[in-house]
Amino acid sequence: MKILVCISHVPDTTSKINFTNSDSEFDTNGVQFVINPNDEFGLTRAIWFKEQQGASVAVVNVGGTDAEATLRKALAIGADEAIRVNANPTDGFFVAKQIAEVAKNGGYDLIIAGKESLDYNGGMVPGMLAALLGYDFVNSCIKLDVEGTDAKAIREIDGGKETLSTKLPLVIGGQKGLVEEKDLKIPNMRGIMQARQKKLNIVEPVAADNTTKAVKFEKPAAKSAVKLVSPDNLDELVNLLHNEAKVI
Repeated sequence: MKILVCISHVPDTTSKINFTNSDSEFDTNGVQFVINPNDEFGLTRAIWFKEQQGASVAVVNVGGTDAEATLRKALAIGADEAIRVNANPTDGFFVAKQIAEVAKNGGYDLIIAGKESLDYNGGMVPGMLAALLGYDFVNSCIKLDVEGTDAKAIREIDGGKETLSTKLPLVIGGQKGLVEEKDLKIPNMRGIMQARQKKLNIVEPVAADNTTKAVKFEKPAAKSAVKLVSPDNLDELVNLLHNEAKVI
């Protein structure tokens, strides 16, 4: 089984986020980037298939040279090779189109993507990718088992879970539950050294339209100052809760 894992290069959640150019562009200065958490759950499951069923695992990213450190980490975790599409990931359709081309050329049986990336939370790429390839698609996937060409998946739905049976080739949008956080792999020194010898292939993008454009970003409003009320002044507390917080 050949597995392709989509890797997004996203800001660490501890980074301070700012915008430039009239709040239309993300400011990368001083920001540390990591593997998108939903993608990391998918990568860990792919490595399980490699260890238990002899699958081969490739990772792919659409991005610039700055994403190569993130791809190297994926290689250190256990992926066999990495592919970087040399293009700025401008919108979901553009990214899906590039990954679809990689998938067609590689003949992959299973494509694992995170259900959404931590930066833009668009949630568009996995479904678009499946549509472009004509593959079955399971989103919000929290469990996946494969035997031969038969696959069994469990996905989250409102208020519960749904169990699905399908066949390869298949695209899934994974999330936490596909593996648990305790199962995530931390690269060791051996893995880091081996990653330096593994292939990191750079391919040029195919022509694709940019169907959406970010016009403006807006950060959440700053939290207001805390107001302390004496425990003896219940009337003031009720007034604040009713007229300012509007919770009663």
